[in-house]
Amino acid sequence: MQLLVMVLNREEYMEEVLTIFVEAGVSGATILDSEGMGRAVSYDIPIFATLKNIMKGTHFYNRTIFSVFEDEELLEKTIDMIRKTIDLDKEGTGILFTVPVGKVYGLTNEELKW
Repeated sequence: MQLLVMVLNREEYMEEVLTIFVEAGVSGATILDSEGMGRAVSYDIPIFATLKNIMKGTHFYNRTIFSVFEDEELLEKTIDMIRKTIDLDKEGTGILFTVPVGKVYGLTNEELKW
């Protein structure tokens, strides 16, 4: 089992990512509003307030999407579709990674088949 995590800095790609998930056959994912460290440091911690000017153009707000995959083939298909649609190598677009999952609780066997 793998956990796919995508931190999408460019929210304009959100609809495309969700369309890819649906077209690939992914039936479940969680989407969170998230905040980059740059914003937290430069706006929320007064000692770093001078970083605001240095960090202009940085995407402070992100969308984080994650989903557990039991099917390795579906995972690879989903990643391939995302990479063909969104250029993650372009700075400021986002990051995509997977992490091995040891155990999952709260999902039925049917839910894990995506």
